[in-house]
Amino acid sequence: MTSEAQRCAPPAPADERRRLRAVRRYHILDTPPDGVFDRIAGLAARFFDVPIATVAIVDEDRVWFKSAHGLHGVREVPREPGLYATAVAHGVPHVVPDTLADPRTADHPLVRGEPGIRFYASAPITTADGYHLGSVDVLDTRPRRVSREQIAALQDFAALVMDELELRLSAMRTVSSERALRTDAERLARTLQRTLLPPALPQVPGLCAAAAYHTASADEVGGDFYDLFPLDDDRWAFFLGDVCGKGADAAALTSLTRYTLRAAAIYDPEPRTALANLDSVLKGEYQGDNPRYCTALFGVLLPEPGGTFSVTLASGGHPSALALRADGTVEPLATPGGQLIGLLPRPQFTGITTRLAPGDAVLLYTDGLTEARHPDGTMLGEEGLSAHLSAAAWQDADGLLAVVDDLLTALGAGVSDDTALLALSVPPVPHTTQENR
Repeated sequence: MTSEAQRCAPPAPADERRRLRAVRRYHILDTPPDGVFDRIAGLAARFFDVPIATVAIVDEDRVWFKSAHGLHGVREVPREPGLYATAVAHGVPHVVPDTLADPRTADHPLVRGEPGIRFYASAPITTADGYHLGSVDVLDTRPRRVSREQIAALQDFAALVMDELELRLSAMRTVSSERALRTDAERLARTLQRTLLPPALPQVPGLCAAAAYHTASADEVGGDFYDLFPLDDDRWAFFLGDVCGKGADAAALTSLTRYTLRAAAIYDPEPRTALANLDSVLKGEYQGDNPRYCTALFGVLLPEPGGTFSVTLASGGHPSALALRADGTVEPLATPGGQLIGLLPRPQFTGITTRLAPGDAVLLYTDGLTEARHPDGTMLGEEGLSAHLSAAAWQDADGLLAVVDDLLTALGAGVSDDTALLALSVPPVPHTTQENR
């Protein structure tokens, strides 16, 4: 218990500033009532057989009660010497057997006013680095004395409060650390994702091109990819696909796939040959029990007279591209029999040739789109996508992607996988009137 000299010596200003920083470290002030601290106050009241017990935190100019058993409607009192402030200032148990008989407490508001405190005992809530945040207190409306065993119990109650505050501080720091790590991971994922996709599509004479990438998860790098680049003789190569998995492994596979297809197209741009070359590279890079594979569509554009483009397209196990004709029909560019790239011993890659006339477009997409689900749980599917596109109005590749963007937004939580989109459209012949599709 405190001596006379201890009770009269105020804390040094520098020490008080450090103590207040410690109080704020625990983020306890002005927080809602809490069952843990209420139980500690209730146990202290029952152990001492007193009507009032508090868990008090001493702020700069007030005493704030985290729990106030028996002090109904009281959340804080001014910081005045004699009771709470004295216990915190000296950091040892403080007992006043009769508050009216002690000149340091006789004029305290809780003594002179309601509830008329006559007995007060407290034990400081002390941090591991020695700062006194507040106290656990027992109060009575009649004078009384306490034993050493009771004071020891009061110190145990204060230690329980401190243990709980440390646990909560540790939890807050863990959450803060995890949030920071998540933020860093999201930033890294976004940066890495950008490196795996072309920064911008090139301008193709006589053609409108647009691409988009919709992520289903902010903190995982997906494996969808696309590209569009020039070849010789006015030809243009394009591809879109999806590698297995997510994260760093998928990113490495995506990078390898994209640059292999670019290199293969320069060596031999025939679409099926390009996919076969990619298949050989993946098998050589990923051998043994941990194969890596992907699906892809690879195409070559060749301009023809009259603003038409010839399109040669090959598939390696990828969903069919969709040709959207000027008359409003939607035609799957099916390449039956195309097999996964990098997985099977001797895969067969199939191709198809079509033409894009003025007003036509082609849409390539990954399966995150067609595997998205409506609110009733049904899958969109290729038929649902085709029906949606045939009923929509669009003017060019940008407008076509806007239609798909609106569809993805409408599906909302039903979109569970990343979606890559690549649209190529041929402008309609000038000065012709077309019905709004």
